[in-house]
Amino acid sequence: MKILLIYPYFLEERVHVEEIRVLPQGIFFVAALCRQHGHDVEILNWYDIHRRPQEIREALKKTRPDIIGFSILHANRWGGIDIAKIAREIDPAVHIVFGGIGATYLWEHLLANFVDIDYVVLGEGEVCFLELIRCLESGRASDIPAVGGLALRRDGKPVCAEPAQPVASLDTLPNPARFFTYQHVSLTRGCPGNCTFCGSPGFWHRRVRFHSAAYFVEQLELLNRKGVGHFFFCDDTFTVNSQKVIEVCRLILERGLDITWQAISRVDMINEEILYWMRKAGCIQISFGVESGSEKIRRLLNKTFTTVQIEQAFSLTTRYGILSRAYFIYGCPGESRESIQESIELMRRIKPFGAVFYILDLFPGTALYDVYRRLFGVTDDIWLDRIEDILYFETDPNLDRDQVLSFGRMLRAAFHENLPDFVRSLDLVEQKDLYPLHADFLSRLAMTFDQGDYAAVEAIPNKPQLAEFLYRKALSYHPDPRAFLGLGILLQKAGRHDTARDILQEAVRHFPDHDPLNISLGISLLNLGQFDSALIRLLPFQNDRQVMRFILDCYQALGDRELAARCRKKLQEPSSGD
Repeated sequence: MKILLIYPYFLEERVHVEEIRVLPQGIFFVAALCRQHGHDVEILNWYDIHRRPQEIREALKKTRPDIIGFSILHANRWGGIDIAKIAREIDPAVHIVFGGIGATYLWEHLLANFVDIDYVVLGEGEVCFLELIRCLESGRASDIPAVGGLALRRDGKPVCAEPAQPVASLDTLPNPARFFTYQHVSLTRGCPGNCTFCGSPGFWHRRVRFHSAAYFVEQLELLNRKGVGHFFFCDDTFTVNSQKVIEVCRLILERGLDITWQAISRVDMINEEILYWMRKAGCIQISFGVESGSEKIRRLLNKTFTTVQIEQAFSLTTRYGILSRAYFIYGCPGESRESIQESIELMRRIKPFGAVFYILDLFPGTALYDVYRRLFGVTDDIWLDRIEDILYFETDPNLDRDQVLSFGRMLRAAFHENLPDFVRSLDLVEQKDLYPLHADFLSRLAMTFDQGDYAAVEAIPNKPQLAEFLYRKALSYHPDPRAFLGLGILLQKAGRHDTARDILQEAVRHFPDHDPLNISLGISLLNLGQFDSALIRLLPFQNDRQVMRFILDCYQALGDRELAARCRKKLQEPSSGD
């Protein structure tokens, strides 16, 4: 059968589009199982298709699918509903299936109110979706109501079969990396946490299942062969089983995978041994859900760890040369300027190098949403409005929009203002086999202030000085090409050409075949009027139009009209990209 799996668009535009453009990993596992059983499957990442609405009809008319499956997180449910309506208009016989965490918690609502949706897959989707396909393909419509985990209409009313049994061994699922290319991967399914703002406890029932380390690392290896060098480990809590994590890290090293990756963890599930192996195996960032500096608010959110555990986790993570990132939630029950100040004080102590601040949302399937429904006597029909979510403060008479937005400004301002102090207080573990990785960490961090995310943030003071400090600190541990290059360019921008030349000359002694270092050294020599020496560095790269302009400057300065004319002629020729 021809199957389309669609990740639909969201209603609201995002400042950071990366928050919504990534396909959930589950869609790849569903597609891989269908492929393995001989079906024609195509995945469409339509997170932004609303900007090109004409393409929706064009694509559906062209592909003429038998079945369309929609991956619904919750905030993109209206995108799925809209596209399903169009699909039904084009082909009234098409089978439309919703799945994912958002559909799981609103299955009755969706089937009761949107006639274009035929089925909803609840929970883990691979086996249920495949069994539905088999029934449809073989004409066994009478067997469909018995498919475990499938909801549908019977006599016009939403009904659901018995829950599907979880996949007993995750390794029995076909490896999606054999069929598709992606960056987001998971070792686990589920989370032991019971956070009141999260849908995971109800979806996974606080049970954690694992792929084997061999299966997971094979996935990384297959994707790495396809050119993926950086991965996002999107487990709810990657480090829930320390020995499994160490086994994964050892396998990455044994197989010689030259990769980097970032993960999510809990502050009470981290230790020095895990951090050592994670860093050795390529981990460059760990995100932790801190949520609030107020212990009272953390208890309301059911975050059971202590302030001491938060402080220890961030300190250790940074000491092992891994960028620590903190998630904070504000606009919570009982939030006040005092509780926000507690979050700011905690932030100053834990010194994260990344921070994300969210306003507390209410979503179906969470404990906070259940409390909201009981208190206000509302039903799931509230989601008939074209909204993505409900902000908690909209339900709390003690909070208002302007107040909560001011809390967010306070948190962001404090983070940016304190970043220089976080940088100056860096203290990395003294372990010689980690020195090259320390240099890598410090040079990456320097780049964020120099050319990366923080470079454009006006609220962060003294960014060039911070970058130079970090580049030099990196080089104090180990020669690092990124540190040499970043420092050299930074010095060039500051007009410190003698120092830039000296740094870059040392760099090319360590890395003689590094093209950007040689080009940058050539530019420094040009700036110092050492034109013949500059040409020695630049001429090997004369096919680069930007470098050719520097070569032209050298010939003009030397008074070589003939070679300067050749350079001008070459620059006037159309480039291959024109």
